Amino acid sequence: MPPDVMWTPWRKEFIMAPRSPGCFLCEKARSPAEQDPANLVLHRGQRAYILLNLYPYTNGHLLIAPYEHTAELEELEPETADEIMRLTQRGVAALKKFSQPGGFNIGLNLGRAAGAGVPEHVHIHVVPRWSGDVNFMATLGDTRLIPESLDQTYTRLLPYFHRL
Repeated sequence: MPPDVMWTPWRKEFIMAPRSPGCFLCEKARSPAEQDPANLVLHRGQRAYILLNLYPYTNGHLLIAPYEHTAELEELEPETADEIMRLTQRGVAALKKFSQPGGFNIGLNLGRAAGAGVPEHVHIHVVPRWSGDVNFMATLGDTRLIPESLDQTYTRLLPYFHRL
């Protein structure tokens, strides 16, 4: 049976946009804070930061990434690993207030063989989930319906990071 087809012509501009050869997580980390809305950066910590995923599985799909560029989880300084976990907790708390999900998928894909889309830079995915949305694996391989633009989600979600 062929997969469902959902037409999303507004995504064409995004899909066809040129990609820079460097690491986008490092580029966003180095960018000035004034560019945070354009870069979808929600919060900056001392060693890591939180941003919306450009390829979300659901609305509010966050990435938590260290400023340090490394593919190896075990190479992170303990203070960096601690801050990444604290930012993950902060992201979950903000998303609970923002959209009242019924649960979360939280994880890391280390290495291309494990499904990492950016295998050279460790990062954590925080994916809010709702009963009946779809099976998590189906969101990876089949149809996704994202009910609002990333800019809208960013604007609505940002105040929840200021309240924590």
